[in-house]
Amino acid sequence: MTRLAGILFSIIATSLMGIAIIVALTVGQDTLRPILIAAAIGFIAAFPITWVIAKKITEAG
Repeated sequence: MTRLAGILFSIIATSLMGIAIIVALTVGQDTLRPILIAAAIGFIAAFPITWVIAKKITEAG
């Protein structure tokens, strides 16, 4: 599951980080600090999401 989680994390983290950055820019936070905070939030949120998805995939197969 570790290898699967690593592959999934690379995809999920970049997606969530991108979404968070777009949200920050949409609400008018266009300086460096809010963009970095949004990216960090997406990065941190990717850990539990990756774990749940990897667990469901390994249980199904």
